[in-house]
Amino acid sequence: MPMIHELYEELKSSNFLVDIDSRKIRKGSIFFGIKGDNFNGNDYVFDAIRKGSRLAITDKENPNLNNDPRIIKVSDALSTLQELSKFHRKSSSAKVIGITGSNGKTTTKELIYSVLSTKFKTICTLGNYNNHIGLPLSLFEIRDDTEFAIIEMGANNFGEIALLTSICEPDYGYITNFGKAHLEGFINIDGVIKAKTELYNWIIKNDKTILINGDDKNQKKYDVHKHIVFGRNKNFNYDFKEKSNDFVNVLFDSFLFDTNLYGRYNYSNVCAAIALGLEFGIDKNEINHSLKNYQSKNNRSEVIKVGNKRIILDAYNANPSSMEEAIKSFSILEGDKTIILGDMYELGDDSLNEHKKIIKLCEENKHSKCIFIGEKFYSFSNDKHTSTFFKNKSNFFNSGIEIREKNILIKGSRGMKMEEILKHIQ
Repeated sequence: MPMIHELYEELKSSNFLVDIDSRKIRKGSIFFGIKGDNFNGNDYVFDAIRKGSRLAITDKENPNLNNDPRIIKVSDALSTLQELSKFHRKSSSAKVIGITGSNGKTTTKELIYSVLSTKFKTICTLGNYNNHIGLPLSLFEIRDDTEFAIIEMGANNFGEIALLTSICEPDYGYITNFGKAHLEGFINIDGVIKAKTELYNWIIKNDKTILINGDDKNQKKYDVHKHIVFGRNKNFNYDFKEKSNDFVNVLFDSFLFDTNLYGRYNYSNVCAAIALGLEFGIDKNEINHSLKNYQSKNNRSEVIKVGNKRIILDAYNANPSSMEEAIKSFSILEGDKTIILGDMYELGDDSLNEHKKIIKLCEENKHSKCIFIGEKFYSFSNDKHTSTFFKNKSNFFNSGIEIREKNILIKGSRGMKMEEILKHIQ
């Protein structure tokens, strides 16, 4: 088996083209036979070579491999990919910013990228490549001239953030928040905090820098270490004030940063991007320009106009914490309102109780109309509620229910695909 540095030289000569999907082979790439829950890339090494990969890495025993120098046998293809990406990261002079959290990771990553790229050569995590396979692929996007790499890290169980952090070795670390997400793995909010702060623990151990939302009491206790703190306090590094509006606006030293980003829950995401921009010497006007040009997409807090209706499409994912924040932000909008929510997934034993709390919160906020879709929400349909319940989207589509209100919020877990509701609103 070749040494890591030997494989790294092969990667470098391929311009760090790494493929793991034999259906999407790029000519000259190096293919890694990665095993997933529903596939085994080792079964496609010959296919990858035939389609144009210059090398294929496999950990499967196969006597037919011995005669082909283009196929390299290793003990574990995934760990080899991870070690190579770590070697690449350590070979770079780029500063790495590691981001995790229960909600807002991708939006924060994109906002920071938008700000830093105005002055620096910057790359960021590709799409949602934020797990033990995707993160290494994102690191391979670092080039010789890259100055900042913004790396998103996701997890649904203990130890995963620690692993990802050990691979990307961030110079700066930021946790967006601690919410009730992936409770099947984390059990409760204390478990979420324990898992997410694996990032901060690595930062402290390796004497790097923590970015802290000082308004978050669970983060505030980490300001004893090397840190940058932002929040509503004149003693913080960056004292920000929230300006009330449908869109996020932030006041700093009499300068108003204004955005086209909907939702008060995005306030801290914007503040994190501003804080890092200021910390790295970017002019306030440049920061503001980049923030104003940022548009939400991919079903994340998108503002969509349909006739005279304004639809807030926040259907990329959902958990109790993000649901609560979305409902509260939506409630302060003026005018009549309809809220359409889909089931939340991966909540374990707390699932029904958390769905019940969301129904109660919606009805307390007295929206013009509350519609709940999915088996979890539907289990409460026989209780005394003023809301409307549907067991699935098909039942909703066939109901003939009219949505006349001018403000509409659509949110649910990814598996619910709540964006499909859009085509039934006119």
